[in-house]
Amino acid sequence: MNEASDTTARIALVTGGGTGVGKAVATELSRAGWCVVLSGRRQAVLDDAAAAISAETGGDVMGIAADVGDPASVKALFRVIEDQYERLDLLVNNAGISNSAVPLEDISFAEWSAVVAANLTGAFLCTQEAFRMMKKQTPLGGRIVNNGSISATTPRPFSAPYTATKHAITGLTKSTALDGRPFDIACGQIDIGNAASDMTAKMEKGVPQANGETAVEPTIDPAHVADAVVYMASLPLDANVLSLTVMATKMPFVGRG
Repeated sequence: MNEASDTTARIALVTGGGTGVGKAVATELSRAGWCVVLSGRRQAVLDDAAAAISAETGGDVMGIAADVGDPASVKALFRVIEDQYERLDLLVNNAGISNSAVPLEDISFAEWSAVVAANLTGAFLCTQEAFRMMKKQTPLGGRIVNNGSISATTPRPFSAPYTATKHAITGLTKSTALDGRPFDIACGQIDIGNAASDMTAKMEKGVPQANGETAVEPTIDPAHVADAVVYMASLPLDANVLSLTVMATKMPFVGRG
């Protein structure tokens, strides 16, 4: 039976959902009763994650490989979701990559383009397709949550491509929230500081600081981020968390480090 025939089913898509923060978010959404679609580039990783989450939560979880930076791939992803579930209630734009920690002038155009495609273009393309579904489905509307990172406000050394895309995500979030108003589409942003993942593993050995030193930084369990996303997603569509920061309390961020 198609899940869309169950009027209580809520359908969520989590990009970058096979590992790290995305997997943690998908797990807690599933635990909260959402039907969850995971997307990422590697189908085997997605299949393993979907099976593990489903075994833990008993929920409906599936993985669909997609390159969020490629318009055709994104369209195909949303076509499968529409065919399978007939609606989408939540999009979590989580997919993203960082850049090499090298001086700004040494970053190649290829690396710049890859970071922009994964972090910014991907979020835009997925938002675009979500709008198309959410504007025509019944009931109307849905919610979009963007992973902004604390780099959406404050850069790290040697992070120009990543920081530029995360600053841009803030603009995309606000534009999406504004343009979505007439259609009951709410959009908010979660800025994450040092959630433990493959991307932040290097912090255990030390990362460059703004004063030129290298320092070990504390991290937090990504489950705390997942809990925050589940809260944002639980609100009725007439309420929205526009911006929320979840960070390691003692990380160098507030003030001068």
